[in-house]
Amino acid sequence: MSSTRTASGKTNGKNGTWRNWGGNVSARPTREVAPASVEELAEAVRRAAGDGLRVKAVGTGHSFTAIAATDGVLIRPHLLTGIRAIDRDAMTVTVEAGTPLKRLNLALAREGLSLTNMGDIMEQTVAGATSTGTHGTGRDSASVAAQIRGLELVTADGSVLTCSERENPEVFAAARIGLGALGVVTAITFAVEPIFLLTAREEPMPFERVLAEFDELWTENEHFEFYWFPHTGSTNTKRNNRSAGPAQPVGRLQGWFEDEFLSNGVFQAANLVGRAAPAAIPAIARISSKALSARTYTDTPYKVFTSPRRVRFLEMEYAVSREAVVETLRELRAMLDRSRLRISFPVEVRTAPADDITLSTASGRDSAYIAVHMFRGTPYQAYFTAAERVFTAHGGRPHWGKIHTRDAEYFSQVYPRFGEFTALRDRLDPDRLFRNDHLRRVLGP
Repeated sequence: MSSTRTASGKTNGKNGTWRNWGGNVSARPTREVAPASVEELAEAVRRAAGDGLRVKAVGTGHSFTAIAATDGVLIRPHLLTGIRAIDRDAMTVTVEAGTPLKRLNLALAREGLSLTNMGDIMEQTVAGATSTGTHGTGRDSASVAAQIRGLELVTADGSVLTCSERENPEVFAAARIGLGALGVVTAITFAVEPIFLLTAREEPMPFERVLAEFDELWTENEHFEFYWFPHTGSTNTKRNNRSAGPAQPVGRLQGWFEDEFLSNGVFQAANLVGRAAPAAIPAIARISSKALSARTYTDTPYKVFTSPRRVRFLEMEYAVSREAVVETLRELRAMLDRSRLRISFPVEVRTAPADDITLSTASGRDSAYIAVHMFRGTPYQAYFTAAERVFTAHGGRPHWGKIHTRDAEYFSQVYPRFGEFTALRDRLDPDRLFRNDHLRRVLGP
């Protein structure tokens, strides 16, 4: 199928091919559109429907699934950026859907404001991040989508629908993590709070100690996460807690050495060696697990929550109930010990409290997230398939933006409100204008 340029958009890559950040998904849309207003976006949706073309919106392509892939009309929201309004009485900010999280964080900081919690990168657009359930880690504070107080989206008939807890509440319950299946999000209203300081304590810790003390570490810290290096008994832990100050950021030279040179440059080189010589990976893992020493620093939230991720990888992540995380991790380690797999990337573990979003991975239950990664260009299927068996045995819910093989039948079993979402989809998009092959698999025909 040929790809065409439009006045308000451009093709991407060779021969009009769109590719995601991980490089594992590509698509050739019939046309791309970059609307500069909600009205232009609504017109693009109406025109696509008239032309018999499906519609998908895509941000920065950080999802590892084909959730945004289309052979129809690909909507680029990069002209729909910026803050619409700040309401200091309600403590909310309304932002255009194509705004990158990085730009939002910087703008909020200038206004003396902050999100309560965020994920570990900030390259995504606000709509892309929330629509797929992007999260960080938190004992009491939940995903980025759980901080939404209002949404605006263009639905399949080209109308603009606004929703909140009071206005179209049934749409609000689902559209905060809407998977691009209910419409194209054009603006989001987030809850914010006065900017604060976080003290981060990063410390190596034995894997067995982390598992034995997991409940204590979770209880005592506002934000706890850790990285376990397969083929070793080592982890790096991170505990973030609010601080009265003063700010004590990581020094520029130290930050470059640890976050850029070691965590990105040296780690990239180590993975290249491991890809060429898999037998060397256990030794590399032992060295990597000891490369970073303990450190403590205090800074503004987005500088503590997020970090640069320049090494390309593929990822699978599942949410299990928080009570099941230790047993699940033990089974994952036992599986790796029995196998001949050689894994060069650490396993990431985070938590989130229960929320009330229909298809949130933390919907209705306190959750823990286990993420497995493979260096881009390395065969990942055997590892991810074996890990997925472990996760699904515990009723795991896969991250909507990360690799998995589950389908609508499975989701109907692990999401008690799955039927609510599909019924709403039937009402808002009866002709499946926003459908693609991926959504057909995960939501049903």
